[in-house]
Amino acid sequence: MNKPILSPTAFWDVDMQSLDYENNARFIIEKVMNYGLWADIQEVMCFYGHDRVKQEVIQTAFLKKKTLSFCCAIFDLTPDQFRCYTRQQLHPTPWNY
Repeated sequence: MNKPILSPTAFWDVDMQSLDYENNARFIIEKVMNYGLWADIQEVMCFYGHDRVKQEVIQTAFLKKKTLSFCCAIFDLTPDQFRCYTRQQLHPTPWNY
């Protein structure tokens, strides 16, 4: 299977040539979902498939709030099914005064 063609937008801090698309799937999917372009999301969905992306996104350590809402909509899930959401609830931000 050919590697997905991803823009450097989400991977500005990474050498894209050194990425292992199988072993680093969760890292790649997390970066694309949080910081990638729409075309990058489509590439990742085609390369890994809907079910694999769903599995990896559920297990990611961090998703932006908008990304979490987007993932809930496209994967028909609730926020409490995501690891990043439950971790966030365990460590609430201090009161802003």
